[in-house]
Amino acid sequence: MGIRKMYVKNRDVCKVTFSLPGDKANSAESACVVGDFNGWQVGATPMKKSRDGSFTATVNLSCGVEYQFRYLLDGTVWENEGNADRYVFSPFGNTENSVVVI
Repeated sequence: MGIRKMYVKNRDVCKVTFSLPGDKANSAESACVVGDFNGWQVGATPMKKSRDGSFTATVNLSCGVEYQFRYLLDGTVWENEGNADRYVFSPFGNTENSVVVI
């Protein structure tokens, strides 16, 4: 898993690529990134599946903000980012959300 940040020169924006490796995806057919940046709308940020079973998605995020997020596999299984900047307790269930700091 991983998060790659690429800050855009002369703009207050960062291109963030979220990556979920195939072994963590557990043979999922679909995946999406769900979080603060898309209003926690399932399916708003679908991830592209590669031949090796991994998934990626790139989004533009505003700088100076922390965003909570999780991955949703096949519309039913939630996964956290193993390399998140930090984690915070989620008010929904006994779990944590991943956080990316831009």
